[in-house]
Amino acid sequence: MAKPPHNLLNGSFIEDLLTAFEDAAANGARAILLRSEMKHFSAGADVDGFGADGKDGASAVDVLDRFAAIPIPTIAAVHGLALGGGFEIALACDFIMAGASSRLGLVETSIGLMPLLGGVQRVVERAGLARGKEIAMFGRRHEPELLERWGVINVVVADEALEDASRSWAQQLAAGPTVAYGAIKELAGIASNQGVRAADEAQEATANTVWASEDLKSGLESFAESGPGTAIFQGS
Repeated sequence: MAKPPHNLLNGSFIEDLLTAFEDAAANGARAILLRSEMKHFSAGADVDGFGADGKDGASAVDVLDRFAAIPIPTIAAVHGLALGGGFEIALACDFIMAGASSRLGLVETSIGLMPLLGGVQRVVERAGLARGKEIAMFGRRHEPELLERWGVINVVVADEALEDASRSWAQQLAAGPTVAYGAIKELAGIASNQGVRAADEAQEATANTVWASEDLKSGLESFAESGPGTAIFQGS
């Protein structure tokens, strides 16, 4: 992301971001690393762009559905501030890696608002009801180590290591079994949204795409020939 000065979000910015994600997946990318070229990951919403009803662009449900439908792994690498909608964009990714000096929070209550891009429910999903209410109601800027302990983000690294560490994760995922990763994302989404029972019922059908994949074929062949961890996956 590179929208001066602080990657403030509005409808067109989010649409451009989603289109970039969708185009990357459609054109054969096997992982997406979302990072910022600015001082901050994103300082939140461009409130000047809101309409009289507080809306700007597509509905939140549509935006979140499109993020969830990205079939490849997505990683948010956070430095500086990730506040309000900026934090919510990170929460819409599969993984969040944060630099040690970063600060993240749902700060909308400071202006009398509530998170509008799925932040409350995604923190509840990751860390439970009590933490979801706490993070959204108090509107604090949290140290990433705390959010890591709560299970809201995946890992904290030294600021100077963030670029290399996040790229390493992206490269590992991009070299992995893409079809299996897509199936895992789908099944995890069903479990989160509909419950474990629904995921159990969907598992066999979801796994069928993996059984038919070239990645599994090459993985089994490599395992038989030279043991585990030697397969080279092509993402198909």
